[in-house]
Amino acid sequence: MLDVSRVQKELAECNRDTAISGVSIALHDGGSDLSRLSGTISGPVATPYEGGTFQIDIRLPSGYPFEPPKMQFVTKVWHPNISSQNGAICLDILKDQWSPALTLKTALLSLQALLSAPEPDDPQDAVVAQQYLRDHQTFMATARYWTEAFARRSSVGIEEKVQKLVEMGFPEDLVRNTLESVNGDENQALEMLCSS
Repeated sequence: MLDVSRVQKELAECNRDTAISGVSIALHDGGSDLSRLSGTISGPVATPYEGGTFQIDIRLPSGYPFEPPKMQFVTKVWHPNISSQNGAICLDILKDQWSPALTLKTALLSLQALLSAPEPDDPQDAVVAQQYLRDHQTFMATARYWTEAFARRSSVGIEEKVQKLVEMGFPEDLVRNTLESVNGDENQALEMLCSS
């Protein structure tokens, strides 16, 4: 039986410092099913994923937290440990290294760290791993291109929203990160800024 109170606590915990951590979790499609969630990861700075916002499908088995969450990239990403076809992820803590002491937030932060430090010797996508090892420049260019093509929110209107919120007295960096974490939803960003 899914531990509902733990999941609710984890959601609140994860979303408390989204602007700093770059990860957040919401109910899938705004529903009420706690076993089906959507995670968001900001692409790490100084990587080809920088500036991207990556959506993760999260399914919690009934045995969670004693069984690992099932996570899969919804946003297409060019990475040796993530399938370019279906978003499947090769990461030990989502398999045999999972522990009930870990949380959804630690899992998302681990995925974010994986974006920073690919492990081409233990690939999910052999083609990408080969390119990473043999032609790193092309790998970087392709990963950047995929980030631009699939993980960028359209920036139309973002600058106006940033300006408006900054005029309300919020720091610009915090405003940008908060807007990014809520996919540019100005009202949701304002709520988060006011409650932090």
